Amino acid sequence: MWRDESVTWQVAHRPLGAIWELLGQVDAVHGLYYLLMHAVFQAWDGGGPATGGLWALRLPSVAATALAAAGVAAVAHRLAGERAALCSGAVYAVLPPVQMYAQEGRSYALVAAAVVWATYLMLRERWVAYTAVLLLGCWLHEFAALALLAHAFCAGRSRGWRLSAAVVAVLLVPLAVASVRQAELQLGWLGRPGWQDWAAYGVVAAASLLLARGAGRELVRVALPLVLLPPGLLMTVSLVNPWYVDRYVLYALAGLALLAGTRLAAARGWRPWVMVAALLVPFGWWSVWLRTPESRKDDVLAVAAAVRERARPGDAVLFMPSRRREWLLSSPQVYGKLRDLALDRTPTASHSLWGTELPPERIRARLVDAPRVVALMDPADEPLDPYPREAVKRQALASYFDLCSVDAVRGARIAVYARPGHCP
Repeated sequence: MWRDESVTWQVAHRPLGAIWELLGQVDAVHGLYYLLMHAVFQAWDGGGPATGGLWALRLPSVAATALAAAGVAAVAHRLAGERAALCSGAVYAVLPPVQMYAQEGRSYALVAAAVVWATYLMLRERWVAYTAVLLLGCWLHEFAALALLAHAFCAGRSRGWRLSAAVVAVLLVPLAVASVRQAELQLGWLGRPGWQDWAAYGVVAAASLLLARGAGRELVRVALPLVLLPPGLLMTVSLVNPWYVDRYVLYALAGLALLAGTRLAAARGWRPWVMVAALLVPFGWWSVWLRTPESRKDDVLAVAAAVRERARPGDAVLFMPSRRREWLLSSPQVYGKLRDLALDRTPTASHSLWGTELPPERIRARLVDAPRVVALMDPADEPLDPYPREAVKRQALASYFDLCSVDAVRGARIAVYARPGHCP
């Protein structure tokens, strides 16, 4: 379980009132998802993340991905027939990014399922259902609203679609307003799209345009805008306001699956199937790798296990930076036995994700009195936070303690400090 899933775990386990208070400060964009996961954990907790609870955390994403694949097949069936439906649904299911978020306790698979089925309902001109399903997707993550731009190419002349789009836009305003207020805290960590992002988009766009050649006109009008517009627009906007992360527009891959599946269904002879078999080799390797801890930035359960091995009764814990408190919040059986030196108010009490910390001078005073400290830090190649609280942590440890040991644990470093002359 990596840090984003840990956020889902600990927020969804808060009381409903505490979740609501948090959303007034941060993460409003994920509010509906947290409430959904709260209901899931109320029905079945799974026994905690270290004892099988990851099933409960991830099962909604697994089910949503299956539902999305079925939706891709339904769209293809309506536009290109049964054989295209089978191929398109299968293509969607094996795409590595789809598989990645199928096994992750976050909202992106659910958003993709909502957008795909909204696309199907658009083709059926079921406007009330279309409005409800797309609005659900937008409230799960507001960037699902970019699908409206893609749908406009197919249904923009329909009065029913225009009314549905207006209703979705109006009902999304409260979430958009809250998100704008939280944007600096919510998205401040993002940078502008790098060359890798543009290269990936270019490859997908080129493949989609190539696959669209010779495809049915209606299929192209549905699939091509869906795969090109949401990520392309979000990346362009991110040149000014950095908002782009590929998972925010995961649903765009449904357009690629429709084009690839339809082309595959129409293929004749053995050569296309040789190409498919060749692609399955790297896809299979990638699929296996995605199911290992190395595919994520960190592993909060591995960090918690390492802290449990190193900590002694009475030890203090220090998070450097403070947002790395997330590494232990989903393992209360470990975190609860340690004295959090810098903590002022807990995450629940402060209506925040990671709690609030004491002023720098009080952090220094507590550190001076601590006999032994377990410090959780980012990898050595990560930049150091320049904030006063973080600076005083580093200065006090260097001035008053000896470094006894430091170990790298999947995206983290765990350092043990003791008073001079008291390292084992």
